[in-house]
Amino acid sequence: MAKPGKDLARQGALRLLQGVREGLSLSDQSGGLKRLLPADQARAGRLAAETLRHMDRADEVLQQYVNRKPSPQVLDVLRLATVELLELGGAAHGVVDAAVNLTRAQGKKGQAAAGMVNAVLRKVSQHQGWAQITPQELPDWLRDAVTDAYGEEATLAIEAAHQAGAPLDLTLKSAGQVPGADPLPTGSLRISGPVQVSALPGFGQGEWWVQDAAAALPARLLDPQPGENIVDLCAAPGGKTLQLAAAGAQVTAVDISQARMGRVADNLARCQLQADLVVADALDWRPKVTPDAILLDAPCSATGTIRRHPDLPYLRDGSGIPALVKLQAQMIDHALALLPPGGRMVYAVCSLLPEEGEAQISAALSRHPGLSVDRPDLPGQEPGWITAEGGLRLRPDYWSARGGMDGFYMARLRKPA
Repeated sequence: MAKPGKDLARQGALRLLQGVREGLSLSDQSGGLKRLLPADQARAGRLAAETLRHMDRADEVLQQYVNRKPSPQVLDVLRLATVELLELGGAAHGVVDAAVNLTRAQGKKGQAAAGMVNAVLRKVSQHQGWAQITPQELPDWLRDAVTDAYGEEATLAIEAAHQAGAPLDLTLKSAGQVPGADPLPTGSLRISGPVQVSALPGFGQGEWWVQDAAAALPARLLDPQPGENIVDLCAAPGGKTLQLAAAGAQVTAVDISQARMGRVADNLARCQLQADLVVADALDWRPKVTPDAILLDAPCSATGTIRRHPDLPYLRDGSGIPALVKLQAQMIDHALALLPPGGRMVYAVCSLLPEEGEAQISAALSRHPGLSVDRPDLPGQEPGWITAEGGLRLRPDYWSARGGMDGFYMARLRKPA
């Protein structure tokens, strides 16, 4: 029987890694850990994420000590233990013993491989030079596009930011502070290091919600005013809906997913905010009242979020990008059609790819005579973020000394009066 605590968390991490190999995201697998205590669920998630974040580096070390490639299940154990030893600073005795036990638990083949795992990991625990191994590269389909857009130096910096992971960012419902959080120039708060979100002061009272600093900017760029009728298209998981509601707007949140909209409802309830929730396809939906403004956080490749979703490079191959670009253009045109003359819309995507961001806005300006881009002027924004067509381009390597930010693109469009 497995020991409580760390061994259960490691078992959970191995289940998550196997799920990723089978094409499931880490977030899709949360239900598989429900039997674990919350602390073990959290640790399993962290171990799996760190293993994915450093998998290529772990393989570079392991290939020096493994003669024949083991089964995928045994390789997962070796990778997990290598990251624990060399990146997370785990005690060699405990990590190696746990890895051997996890290998033996895999049946006859695992029992046969246990001696090899023990010998290899004892060598790994003495390995020198881990810090000198370069950060894990983006997959080729994405790396080529990012390098074409921003250059090799920026691409290396983005990969380093992905390896560093992401701190916890909070958006406040109103003015205030959270103990242990540092204010960011754009108005968000940041907490570094592992933390239990639900245990932070103000969580139960709904004084804030978790939202990356970059993801908090589209709603601020829209500049919602009290009493305005604002539509949040593709609203889940709801951070931007909460921002709009907290600003005093009359918000209608639209999303195609019933399950994801349930999360929006939960967050609204916890933060004691109001919004009308509509489960519908954004392309088919029509409002009963003409909105003053629209926030369109369009479906995208999510390539700007790898620092907090290290499973993404193992789940995508770039083949879906053309269909996403087509869908984004359709959504832009549909959203503009819902606005009155002079109405404004923010288009946003958590993508690093210009074809989903800058190119979409340039194309929209060509399709819609008289459409214009309002030049951004947000607290904390930096001149280098502003793009040629007037949007904001954010990258994971920005704010590197502060812990980075998600990759995002956003622009505020205005219909002719």
